[in-house]
Amino acid sequence: MEESKGAKSTKVIEDEEKWVYDSSLDHKGNVPLRASTGVWKASLFVVAIEFSERLSYFGIATSLIIYLTRVMHDDLKTAVKSVNHWSGVTTLIPLFGGFVADAYLGRFKTVLFSSIIYLMGLILLCMSWFVPSFRPCNTKTCHEPRKIHEVVFFVAIYLISIGTGGHKPALESFGADQFDDDHREERKQKMSFFNWWSFGLCCGLLLGVTVVVYVQDHVSWGVADIVVTAVMAVSLSIFIIGRRNYRYRKPTGSPLTPMLQVLVAAIAKRNQPHPSDPAQLYETPKSEKVHGRLLCHTKKLRFLDKAAIISAQNLAENPSPWRLATVTKVEEMKLVLNLIPIWLATLPFGMCVAQSTTFFIKQGATMNREVANGFVVPPASIFALAAIGMIASVTIYEKLLVPILRRTTGNERGINILQRIGIGMIFSIATMVAAALVEKKRLGFVKSDPIKGSHSMSVLWLAPQFLIVGFGDGFTLVGLQEYFYDQVPDSMRSLGIAFYLSVIGAGNFVSSFVITAVDHITDNGGKSWFGKDLNSSRLDRFYWLLACVAAANLCVYVFVARRYSYKNVQKVAVADCFGDELENEGPIP
Repeated sequence: MEESKGAKSTKVIEDEEKWVYDSSLDHKGNVPLRASTGVWKASLFVVAIEFSERLSYFGIATSLIIYLTRVMHDDLKTAVKSVNHWSGVTTLIPLFGGFVADAYLGRFKTVLFSSIIYLMGLILLCMSWFVPSFRPCNTKTCHEPRKIHEVVFFVAIYLISIGTGGHKPALESFGADQFDDDHREERKQKMSFFNWWSFGLCCGLLLGVTVVVYVQDHVSWGVADIVVTAVMAVSLSIFIIGRRNYRYRKPTGSPLTPMLQVLVAAIAKRNQPHPSDPAQLYETPKSEKVHGRLLCHTKKLRFLDKAAIISAQNLAENPSPWRLATVTKVEEMKLVLNLIPIWLATLPFGMCVAQSTTFFIKQGATMNREVANGFVVPPASIFALAAIGMIASVTIYEKLLVPILRRTTGNERGINILQRIGIGMIFSIATMVAAALVEKKRLGFVKSDPIKGSHSMSVLWLAPQFLIVGFGDGFTLVGLQEYFYDQVPDSMRSLGIAFYLSVIGAGNFVSSFVITAVDHITDNGGKSWFGKDLNSSRLDRFYWLLACVAAANLCVYVFVARRYSYKNVQKVAVADCFGDELENEGPIP
């Protein structure tokens, strides 16, 4: 008998090594073979299209403030608000794109369709420069843009926003879907995936803010648009070629409906007492679970547990999901509610990041950008230092810190996700402090020599603030990606990546609001902190304000993070689950 059980167990293990049983499908709709689908052989195609999309996006985004002030002749405040609004929309639309991917289209189709929209936006951007009737006003006497160029240009960049809205959340979650959470080796590889995803992203960013920006500055904006359009078209073709290697997930319908069902059931049973033993709450048997994983019960937000109480009425009839919810559905509702405090506590970080693509770039444009042998660095190319900082941060963390921390803490990740995010927040405070000190020095040059202004101050003075913000992004941005992918319900993972992006988007909108409020408060006799140009502004004071806000918020974040409960996935029988709650941030099993 024992030998028979042992042989059966060995056969099950061998079967699980051969096939992937995590609800994934191959391109024919069958259970995927582990050896021929997924993991790095598939995710490299995904990283390739992300590389080209980031090259295109940052080639446009980092130069947008320069384009609006030089080509379209906007004043500084108007240009900064336009950039913040566009960046905000670009990083908030993914909330809709992620919902569509999870509920209806699936992640592969969402990436495909949104990439086509993205490509249409790039083509229209090329037309805005080369079609004679759409071209901008480029004469020296022109002080405002041609209206037709302004309309076509903004339609083009907002088409890119819409494309990004589906592309970003679906692509990253699609890449992470190529790894099986229930397979020990693939689970470890998935933890590395987010680091190498960010590495590829930064390489695309680096080329975008150097090669593409150099072409914009020394050849023409139109030629640069052709370059990014061609790169995006080629990478889309590569992504389609890899379709046989991918693991796919079927859309499961609106993820909002089960949460509403839990809320309705909990309210309907609000007067019922909690059972003394959580094992008495309703749960689908593991053998009947088709999609996703079962979650263990947690003790927080106990009111929602009432949705899983089995009443006499539930026993007498086939229960409606609006009257009886499973423990897993209740826990998924708790997961979403637990995200809200973390999301709010990361908004000041998003505000700090917003400055790196607006005021930081504009500062560089006013300084001496000549480096070795008379080479003049384009203003937007200074952002390359942030990419270098992030690449260094991710590489050091993955190759040096994680192996050491795994041995020290016994945690598969080295440190838990929220600790990683918090470390990056400390760097964001340091960024604002460095930026304030450098801007104070730059204004000193302007005051001592109004004619030359800050042109006698080297642009390399901006290196510390860009390197620090990039190094911090390697902790916080990568941590946020992993957090919002891992800690949402399995059916909401595209939407989870959208939540991460919305931190940056909402940060841009909050930054615009703060700029408007500070401008109004400090506008005493024309001495606002935000003047017509940088030399008549007091950005150093604004940076100190952001540093103080970020420091105060860090205390709030630590308070919230210390009380956070991570997703508790059921890996054993239900009876054991309640007796020993598992936490995926704990020691390696």
